Amino acid sequence: MQSNEFVFTGIIFKEGERYTSLCPELDVASEGDTPEAASANLLEAVTLYLETAIEGNLPYLRPVPQEEDPRKICPKSIIKVFNLRVDLQITAHA
Repeated sequence: MQSNEFVFTGIIFKEGERYTSLCPELDVASEGDTPEAASANLLEAVTLYLETAIEGNLPYLRPVPQEEDPRKICPKSIIKVFNLRVDLQITAHA
């Protein structure tokens, strides 16, 4: 891991006919018609969420409660768990 990189967890699970993606450390979710689309949509959602939180000097970590974590409540629906890496550009402004 680089010093200007965050590593979070990505989870993809099936809900009905669609695939839901979740970053449990940030409580950011998205969905898609395929696991790949759900993953791509989650990457975009996490990026936008972190950009907004960091620019607004807001806390960004807000974990999903354990009792709502799909790994605990519906483990058989989990399709994939992966590392979600977000790199940060460091820019100085005066």
